[in-house]
Amino acid sequence: MFVLFLLGTVFFLCPLWGELRNPLKKETAIMCYECGKYHLGLCYDTMRSCNLKYKQSCAVENFYVLPRKGRSMYRYSKLSCMTYCEDINFLGFEKRTELICCNHSNYCNLPDGV
Repeated sequence: MFVLFLLGTVFFLCPLWGELRNPLKKETAIMCYECGKYHLGLCYDTMRSCNLKYKQSCAVENFYVLPRKGRSMYRYSKLSCMTYCEDINFLGFEKRTELICCNHSNYCNLPDGV
């Protein structure tokens, strides 16, 4: 009788086994590029990928030089996974840094048009 009870319990829990084993599993992980120095479509460092973790976003940091006269000139970008990322512009006397965050699709941190 006890064996039948155990067998019934196993068959009852068998369809739920995947959910019981990892209840917080996400369906898919977002992937981002990582590169220390990215310029005009080329990575001058090692190009890697990273998976987004809790409270992370894909990040692009664009670095610009500010000449005395005229507009800011693009230098290079840094690609990464960043925790608590927020879109922002940092403006100094000689340089400008633009931080752009995204987490809507895989590899969304590839710079456009720079």
